[in-house]
Amino acid sequence: MTQVREKPKPLTISISKEAADHVSSFASQAGKPDGNLRVGVKGGGCSGLTYVLDLVDEPREDDKLIEEHGMKLFVDRKSYVFLAGTILEYSGGLNGKGFVFNNPNAKTTCGCGTSFGV
Repeated sequence: MTQVREKPKPLTISISKEAADHVSSFASQAGKPDGNLRVGVKGGGCSGLTYVLDLVDEPREDDKLIEEHGMKLFVDRKSYVFLAGTILEYSGGLNGKGFVFNNPNAKTTCGCGTSFGV
């Protein structure tokens, strides 16, 4: 009998084309057409950790750089541990939630999708 193995989780963070386009549009409206996105986590929220998004110009010294769809993502090393394998997407429309983190490391999440536990 052949055993099927699960695909290993990618050790990077991805951003969908829709999310990258939305960040670019938001950055232009904010007067920062060359703005980049800092993605991270901090303690808090109803599940223990909260996602953080911020529009920034430059990386910090310890940031990891991820480039996709013309967007630069900066992630501090502590946050990267919790976010590896995450896909950042954007959900618009009438029932859209805005930015959505599809995080394979999250064991629990809150109802609003802004916090998680590992």
